[in-house]
Order: sequence, then C-alpha cells, then structure tokens
Amino acid sequence: MNILTRWEPFRKTRRMHDMLDRIMDEALMDMPRFGGLISGIVPVDVYQTDDDVVVKATMPGVKPEDINISITGESLTIEGEIEEELEISDERNVRFHVRERRYGSFYRSLTLPTLVDADKASAEFENGVLTLTLPKVEEVKPKKITVKTK
Repeated sequence: MNILTRWEPFRKTRRMHDMLDRIMDEALMDMPRFGGLISGIVPVDVYQTDDDVVVKATMPGVKPEDINISITGESLTIEGEIEEELEISDERNVRFHVRERRYGSFYRSLTLPTLVDADKASAEFENGVLTLTLPKVEEVKPKKITVKTK
C-alpha cells in the first residue's frame, strides 16, 4: 500500500527556519546578562551641548570606587568590576533556580564626537547611573560672530 504525502515545496526551508530560531533562542537564553544586555557591555547615552560632551552610563550594583575612566584623544574607556555578593561552597548546598545578575569585569570603549579637555572632566555617580561631563577643548567650541552694519 502506498501512502501519499502532500507536496510542500517550502517544507525544508520552514524546518531550517525553525531550527535556526531554536538555536538563536537557546544561545541568547544561556548568555550571561547585565541589565538586560550581553555581559560585560555598559549601556551608554552620549550627547553634546555647545560646551560639553555628556556621557551617561547605567551600572547597577557597581561601587563608584570600582569604576576606572580614562580618556586618550577622542577615545573614552569605562571599566570596572562587580564583586559577587554570595560565595558558593559545597558545604552550604546552594542551588540556583534563576541566575541572571552579572558579576565580574565590564568594559566599554567608545569614540567621542569631538576632542575634550580631560583635565576639566567631572564624574558623578547616582542611583547606578554614571554621568561624565567632558568640556570641549576651546578650538572646537562654536564661535559666534556678529555682523555689523555700516
């Protein structure tokens, strides 16, 4: 007895698509996370005013003394480490059910939109948000020229 199967030209393509979806879901679910993002990456906002470049970085759970900031030319680097609060030992019989909080080092390097005066830079840390105010060098600040009539 012969069994008829319905011909579906995209069956293998659909199977491949489902398999790739499953692989990506598993890869992203197993990845350590930090604030909803991939581990080690610091989310930032960068904007500029006439006088300053402002960088805001979200770093929940970080102590201000564990943050290192350096500026070289137009490159800004923010790095540090989050220490684990709980030491896991076999004696305590600790079993995690969910573990999404991130521990360990983080690093972010980015190119600033213009040259800044690193000596006059200021940094504030409040409620897990680091705010860097980086004054622009005098040469790149906009100059206003008024037009006079005769």
